[in-house]
Amino acid sequence: MLIKWHGHSCFEIRNSLTIVIDPHDGRSIGLRPPRVRADIVLVTHDHFDHNATRVVAGDFKIIRETGTHQIGDVKIEGFRAYHDKEGGRRRGEITMFKIVLGGVSILHVGDLGHVPTEKMAEEIGKVDILMVPVGGTYTVDAMEAKETVGVINPRVVVPMHYKVHGLSLSLRPVDEFLKLFPKEDVYHVGNSVEFDRSDLPDRTKVWIFSL
Repeated sequence: MLIKWHGHSCFEIRNSLTIVIDPHDGRSIGLRPPRVRADIVLVTHDHFDHNATRVVAGDFKIIRETGTHQIGDVKIEGFRAYHDKEGGRRRGEITMFKIVLGGVSILHVGDLGHVPTEKMAEEIGKVDILMVPVGGTYTVDAMEAKETVGVINPRVVVPMHYKVHGLSLSLRPVDEFLKLFPKEDVYHVGNSVEFDRSDLPDRTKVWIFSL
């Protein structure tokens, strides 16, 4: 399996099928647009920096809804959450997506604006890789993201939605999140990483992607 970061909250997951999550158009946020072809595109919510499906090539299926979706050997579950701490009254609802493929479960929480409850974690179930925003302003901040890690208890944490060079959105840098983990638990994996289930750590580590 391969995971590649296209900046912001956009990831490409490749195994038997290719899944793209939360594509942006690049230009609107000061980054390069993703160059990617997909079989499945997941959109956690309809904000401009997460729903630019037009930039993705291929004959793909778009999924925005909660519930269970089975496409080939890929199982996708959507869970309702909120873009703020007020039950969605300020910024609306989002869909967190759990993807199970190749024996690995990946949870992308979109623009999560609150720490999940224990009940939510029970509904989601086991998570190997958690993709979580850490830049604050529109989502959980570094400390709340760390709390989210504690609730979900993944084997790998992938921070996203933070300040990088060129980004025009007012977000905090990833360093504030990384300081909450021992240095020996933080790994810089480059722009993409290829792995299988046996490569995942026994206790929580952080994978930092770069553009």
